[in-house]
Amino acid sequence: MNSLNKTARMAGFLYLIYMIITIPADALARSPLIMFGDAATTARNIMASEWQFRVGITGDLVSAVFFLLAAWALYALLKPVNKDMSLLFLLLNLGGVSVYFINLLNQFAAVLLLSGVDYLKVFQADQLQSLAMFFLDLHHNGYWIAQIFFGAWLFPLGYLVYKSGFLPKILGVVMMIHFVGWTTTSLLYFLYTPGYTALTYVTYPLGFISEFGLMLWLLVMGAKEQKPS
Repeated sequence: MNSLNKTARMAGFLYLIYMIITIPADALARSPLIMFGDAATTARNIMASEWQFRVGITGDLVSAVFFLLAAWALYALLKPVNKDMSLLFLLLNLGGVSVYFINLLNQFAAVLLLSGVDYLKVFQADQLQSLAMFFLDLHHNGYWIAQIFFGAWLFPLGYLVYKSGFLPKILGVVMMIHFVGWTTTSLLYFLYTPGYTALTYVTYPLGFISEFGLMLWLLVMGAKEQKPS
């Protein structure tokens, strides 16, 4: 197996681990416990399933590391195509992961507020519940800040996939289209435009096709040694 093929399969493997961890961490471990707009119910859910909530946070931390490692492997794979563009998508990924890590402190803050530690007993129970919901709302906004970086990295990555000569051009095209849709969705969220949620019906399938498709291709097909087109 040539070095390019090894790098491609390593990138696919790291991407796969990231997906395996991040989806359950959010969809199964944490999201079912949070009821936005209902601080009391959310507090009861988190305290009743604190370990589950912490598993979700820990899963996010681990998955973010694997996402950065996957970006590093993709950088090594696509660097011969265009060094500057490869460095650009790696830095954008690093920016998103950094925001993502720091933002998880908001969820730890929510758990801490509901933990019943002595120095917080000066607050009433309903005040602590409201503060916990505030930090969960803050985390939700921080999530969309990170998505601006994760949307932006798709364009240079898609461009390099298209130009590589050893990866499917169609995946590069879909990824660049997804860049437009996902960055638009993220920006519309902060403008409080009601239509941003409707746009996700388009961007989510595009994201699945482009990123899952790239991961699957790298893992199964790898890459053949040849000059970039």
